[in-house]
Amino acid sequence: MSTAPLIVTALFGDGDNGWLQELRRTHYPAERNQVPAHLTLFRQLPPSVADELDHRLSLYAATPPPRATMTGVMDLGEGTALRVESEELEDIRYDLAEALRGLLTPQDMAPWRPHVTIQNKVQSRDARRLQTALRATFTPRPLAIRGLATWRYLGGPWERVKAHVFRG
Repeated sequence: MSTAPLIVTALFGDGDNGWLQELRRTHYPAERNQVPAHLTLFRQLPPSVADELDHRLSLYAATPPPRATMTGVMDLGEGTALRVESEELEDIRYDLAEALRGLLTPQDMAPWRPHVTIQNKVQSRDARRLQTALRATFTPRPLAIRGLATWRYLGGPWERVKAHVFRG
């Protein structure tokens, strides 16, 4: 069994996935861009929960996809993200956090701020410039969530373990 920590993300629908991947390719420093654009639910779960996690994510996937909305541009200091709101994803995350109580890192126990990072580890002035440009044309829009995925953290890049696609 692998000792690599597990990551859980939401998967985007095709139209949103292409748009978000392009934003990240354009604005994320190429030398640091080792993973696709993503919406993280959990950052570092112990590998010992892999089977339980697979089972629980399968149960969520048997339901219709959660509704989500891109609601704004977030300042990450040295980066930029798009804020996401979704009560249904929050419910899934809360339920998983309760089931995995005692196994979560402090970062995964902290209040969840759902977002998609499209730029990180740049000069603050460059981040502010992108935020200004994005805010000039940004309007809230639905975000298609097509599934949930588990990944192994490999010290930089990630390895996909499994995707659970929502029904409906």
